[in-house]
Amino acid sequence: MKPKVYIDGKEGTTGLQIYDRLAQRQDIDLLLIDEEKRKDRVERQKLMNAADVVFLCLPDAAAIEAVTMVENPHTRIIDASTAHRVNLAWDYGFPELSKAHREAIVKSCRVANPGCHATGFISIVYPLVTMGILPRDTLLSCFSLTGYSGGGKKMIAQYEAEDREELLSSPALYALTQGHKHLPEMQTVCGLKYRPVFTPIVDDYYKGMATTVALHMSQLRGVFTLRGVWKAFSDYYAGQKLVHVAADPTGKDEYIDAGSKIYGGAKAGDNDLSIVVAGNDQQLTITALFDNLGKGASGAAVQNMNLMLGFEETAGLV
Repeated sequence: MKPKVYIDGKEGTTGLQIYDRLAQRQDIDLLLIDEEKRKDRVERQKLMNAADVVFLCLPDAAAIEAVTMVENPHTRIIDASTAHRVNLAWDYGFPELSKAHREAIVKSCRVANPGCHATGFISIVYPLVTMGILPRDTLLSCFSLTGYSGGGKKMIAQYEAEDREELLSSPALYALTQGHKHLPEMQTVCGLKYRPVFTPIVDDYYKGMATTVALHMSQLRGVFTLRGVWKAFSDYYAGQKLVHVAADPTGKDEYIDAGSKIYGGAKAGDNDLSIVVAGNDQQLTITALFDNLGKGASGAAVQNMNLMLGFEETAGLV
């Protein structure tokens, strides 16, 4: 019998993207709610408890409430909201971080899907901390460029309106009071003593994300060259199917030079993430390139579902 899957909140940006990745799958039974009943608590509860896996694509408060509606002990939940990402009773859904993360997801009944900006930051900082290269008390800063789809339906409508403000054609820094909702997971998952100074930036393109951490080589331990940092990442993520490390920046081809650029939309439409190490032996930047709707949200959620149900990890994603 095929596992049954239900998306609670299919009408939102993340829910629609998950649906698009699952609609043609022949190995699952996708449960759909009648349009006129999508806000009917009784109908939603019936479908959630009939499912083997439920995706919650809801605001935080609604996601917390939805969890209480699941009474079937065999129903497993993947929450795409911020609500449970630092809750120790939930498993953090980033399997590439460690063998322990992957094993926990496979067995889990409650998986918190990572935030988009957090995905980029954690993909960079978690390995450095785990390998002992970056001390936990390092004072870090990070900036993260995103397409406007990251702001959901309201922001998409704002950017795509015919009579929109002219200022929307230029990049906009936001969360200026250092209260962005991804900061708790960025600090907690990486085991940092201090929260990073975080600057998210939204720009006038639909999707794609470039999250960058800038470092002085003197902040690191045990590596002393740009190539050493690149090799550490290459070894850490070796064999992963949906996280890749770009070629050696100091290699013969020298693909990164003074004229090189990294574009925020470079991975738009993809479900994987690329780590790009650049700079020199004194200062460097490490950038995570991915689709905020792919590995930054819906693609990651489907990857976690695949692992939980015993499917090939990349099913429906490549």
